[in-house]
Amino acid sequence: MLGYRVPRPDEAMLISGGRYGRSGAPFKVITGHGALVLPFIRKVSFLTLSMCEAEVSETCVTKQGISLNVRSVIAFKVGNDEESIVNAGQRFLSDQDQMSTLTGRIFAGHLRSIIGSMTVEEIVTERQKLASEVLDGSKAEMARIGLTVDSLQIQSIDDMNTGYIDAMAAPHNAAIQRQAQIAQAQANQAAAEAQQQSQRAQAEYARQTSVVQAQYKAEVDKAQAEAGQAGPLAQAQAQLGVLAAQAELAERQAGLRQRQLVAEVIKPAEAEAEKVRVLAQADAQRTRVQAEAAASNDRVALDKVLIDQLPQIVREAAAGLAGANLTVLNGSAGLSEVAAGLVSQGLAILEAVKKNMPGPANSGFTSLDLSPGDNGASQNSPVSPAGSGAPG
Repeated sequence: MLGYRVPRPDEAMLISGGRYGRSGAPFKVITGHGALVLPFIRKVSFLTLSMCEAEVSETCVTKQGISLNVRSVIAFKVGNDEESIVNAGQRFLSDQDQMSTLTGRIFAGHLRSIIGSMTVEEIVTERQKLASEVLDGSKAEMARIGLTVDSLQIQSIDDMNTGYIDAMAAPHNAAIQRQAQIAQAQANQAAAEAQQQSQRAQAEYARQTSVVQAQYKAEVDKAQAEAGQAGPLAQAQAQLGVLAAQAELAERQAGLRQRQLVAEVIKPAEAEAEKVRVLAQADAQRTRVQAEAAASNDRVALDKVLIDQLPQIVREAAAGLAGANLTVLNGSAGLSEVAAGLVSQGLAILEAVKKNMPGPANSGFTSLDLSPGDNGASQNSPVSPAGSGAPG
């Protein structure tokens, strides 16, 4: 629209002509919106409200008489209220660059005044205090010209090569260097201890690893040795089993052969020897009987008959012994006992016959039958005389 003007967000629009200003201001202040301006009747000007900067580099003398070169930066702007805009507009509208120059001069004066009341140590160690005092001293003066200060930063403090600041810092530097050396020594010691601890841990780990590896190797070697010996050991055990079985078989065969020898050789030989011995005993007995018969005149005929029959009795007893199924428990001694029993029984039979005969008239006998019993002992059969009649 023709004649309608709008300021930027960081500007204040000043409309002069007419009586629009407050408190006797020669112009009307408009910010944040537009306004209708009649051409040729009203005049429009714009005042910046953006941030401005001023640098101050000033040589100041401290309370101790030491010259210092101080550099600082001031950030400022026109105040946002209408009064500040009017004050700034009346002073800087035609030449707004003068705001930085004037601000720098104002702060340089206050900076010299504040530093003159402080020592170098305070200025160096308390820069924020210096900045606060400078701001406080210039605040009222800056407000009168419509400006506000956002910040003041002391950038550098130089003693212009007098060496005071270095001398002042020397004890601190020495202390700091001493602390740095101590810290470095402690760090080196800690590093050495950590390195030694690490080396000890590595050595211990290597030792444990070696021990475990040796144990594993021993177990592997043992397992391999046992595996290598398993075959020969099994073969040896099998051979031992075979040898034990063969030994048992040989023992059984020897026992069987021994029993066969006893049955086939020893027992027949013992039986034959016993037969010979029995026959010899019978001959001796016959000789004795003959001697007794010769001494007895009354029984000569009977004794002769009995003597003649005795060899037959013994022979039949021996033949019965040879054909009998005998179990001899004590070898030849047992056979001798059996034969002696047979002879004794033959003699007992002979004595019984002799007692049953009434006289010499019945001294003739036909035969004497002797057969073996179940237990190896002989039994006599009935004896028949030569005649068929009984004795009278």
